Amino acid sequence: MSEVYRSYTPAEKRKRAWLILRGVRQAAADAVDPKIERQIDRIDAAAEERGRLEAAALHRQNEKAQAELATAKAAVRAASRADKAAARTALAQAEKRARATAQAIRRAGL
Repeated sequence: MSEVYRSYTPAEKRKRAWLILRGVRQAAADAVDPKIERQIDRIDAAAEERGRLEAAALHRQNEKAQAELATAKAAVRAASRADKAAARTALAQAEKRARATAQAIRRAGL
């Protein structure tokens, strides 16, 4: 499998599957049209570019969530007795956000 993350739109998935099916049929008939390969390559290139941008955005969100988590932990440590409850609530929200971004990265296979 490719090491490159690609993000296909639903229309691209359908078009690519249809082109692959046509290519298989043509290969069975020993008459492959090179236009099919070029179209598949164009779809893959667009999906690769989209995937690169989405991966970068996910990693930026994760870094931001980790920074917020560190700030919230420091706030809990530095909070006065009266402010501890609010700081713990903020810490719980920051932990939830950090877990959500890490899970999104794992789901995307990055």
